[in-house]
Amino acid sequence: MGSEHTAKAFDTDLQELTRLVAEMGGIAERMIVDSVDALIRRDVALGQRVVAIDAELDTLQKKIEERAVLTIARRQPMAVDLREIVGAMRVATDLERIGDLAKNMGKRVAALETDFHPLKLFRGLEHMTDLVQQQVKSVLDAYAAHDLPAAMAVWKGDEEVDAICTSLFRELLTYMMEDPRNISFCIHLMFCAKNIERIGDHATNIAETVFYMIEGQAITDKRPKGDMTTFATTVPNT
Repeated sequence: MGSEHTAKAFDTDLQELTRLVAEMGGIAERMIVDSVDALIRRDVALGQRVVAIDAELDTLQKKIEERAVLTIARRQPMAVDLREIVGAMRVATDLERIGDLAKNMGKRVAALETDFHPLKLFRGLEHMTDLVQQQVKSVLDAYAAHDLPAAMAVWKGDEEVDAICTSLFRELLTYMMEDPRNISFCIHLMFCAKNIERIGDHATNIAETVFYMIEGQAITDKRPKGDMTTFATTVPNT
């Protein structure tokens, strides 16, 4: 009876951790979309809301860490049960960092005070954001469902995001070389594109956590990455 009660109590703790992670995931996904939407529409108020909501994400991450530590202390879980708790903490850390990257983009909206509005660049940024936001959604679904094939599909799908990021960097450099007045604007967009690419990296981190939770070990294969070194070839020699 005692062990059955302990098992039920552990399940309740785990369900609460999973619920908190899902809540974090929902906020992080919204922050990604809103931060880029604010950039493209020059919506300073929306950018400020993204910055403000990051505090909620930080609070949830602390709750998850506290609940996880308490559960480990009370239940002393072993093997797969312990991996579930460690997994929740890892995913929460990646989501908190995704929030920081979105917040950084939200802060940049106010700096984009210019009539320069290159449609091609914004389309590329939107496409890249759509891909990354879908990666985050898919990997969080995979985490909740313990779906290893779905998590591995995200892990293997990072190269397309890297390719778009490299293409955007080249485009931005072209605009900067054409007119020095575009430099400040383009540098802000460069940082934003890099932030979106890094959000994709955090999605693949979560995929690796799902692998660890299910398989009990780290992925030994090398993570597929697009060739970001080609960015260097776009800079003219001086």
